[in-house]
Amino acid sequence: MARKVWGVNSTSPVNQDFFIWVRKNFGLPKYWGRYLTEVPNVSIGLTKTEIYFLRNKGIKILPIYNVVSEEIGYEHAQVACRNAVYHARRLGFPKETVLFANLENLHNVDALWIRGWAETLIPSGYRAGFYHDSERGNFAQAFCQAVKDNNDIATQTILWSVEPETGTSTERKAPRFNPATPSCRANVWLWQYGRDMNKGPIDTNLADERILNFLY
Repeated sequence: MARKVWGVNSTSPVNQDFFIWVRKNFGLPKYWGRYLTEVPNVSIGLTKTEIYFLRNKGIKILPIYNVVSEEIGYEHAQVACRNAVYHARRLGFPKETVLFANLENLHNVDALWIRGWAETLIPSGYRAGFYHDSERGNFAQAFCQAVKDNNDIATQTILWSVEPETGTSTERKAPRFNPATPSCRANVWLWQYGRDMNKGPIDTNLADERILNFLY
């Protein structure tokens, strides 16, 4: 059994004060999820200064791409994927880093979109990931159909589940690793188990330690 490692993600950028607050109140993250681009009223985009700050603290960066306006169809996925790769390269993310498509609140994704993201991203040298809800919406069904159409998607993609939600916690009080999973073969290596904005602007996660090999 792979060891489980604790981390966080945020829509806000990380600076010294934010880092100290998380360290004092929750724990020391092994990784920090951040968004590659700015989306007005949703997320502030990652910068090279922030990357330097986090890496100097020994924290790996987990990149999320959330400019996903249409989650139906192969070509829409290709467009989103090419934009994600552009921003990953602009920020200096090396090959083999996993880029997560943010499908967390998009409940109409289809198998063609999933195939389009994975089949376009994998040849770029980056790993394909899906930040998703496998209990609400039809992601799980669509993912399993994509795997049926192309078995490489099962082995070469990484899933980050936001269910079940048990509430934020400190690193020490994190729950046992138990993310919701699709009914087909899948590498569900990340679990966002806590999302409680009353305790601050972070979500808390547990991950299979193998994910660290694909973060920057």
